[in-house]
Amino acid sequence: MALLHIAARQPERVEAMVLISATSHFTDEARAIMRRASFETVPPEVREMYRECAKRGDAQIRQLITHFNALHADHDDVNFTADDLSVIEARTLIVHGERDQFFPVEVAQDMARAIPGAELWVVAGGEHVPIFDPAVPFTSEALRFLTRSP
Repeated sequence: MALLHIAARQPERVEAMVLISATSHFTDEARAIMRRASFETVPPEVREMYRECAKRGDAQIRQLITHFNALHADHDDVNFTADDLSVIEARTLIVHGERDQFFPVEVAQDMARAIPGAELWVVAGGEHVPIFDPAVPFTSEALRFLTRSP
């Protein structure tokens, strides 16, 4: 979502981007998930993913989850309107899971309509961040999108 901020506020800086399970705004469902988030309630596979990159161990993971939890009350940071998104100049591929319970697929569809020329790839049966499924050919599709001529 940091890339979405840059592309919307400084469009000339981003030539092409792939947004994975991104959102233009936090839905009530997402806020409820964020509010409930804790080290104990995060799915085991997410905890394991964090463990692979959290060099300071479980204490760092707990801190990341605490920051994530605090986002439930933020109504300013991730709050893009269709007009905000319409200024994006970057070629954009939006990758979204069909069954994403965090950000419903309708959010991705709205973003694709608002960003000029955006392409939407809804991963059939995919959950939030569907690219972690080894059956999803994310790398090849993303490279194909990023390397093709505009």
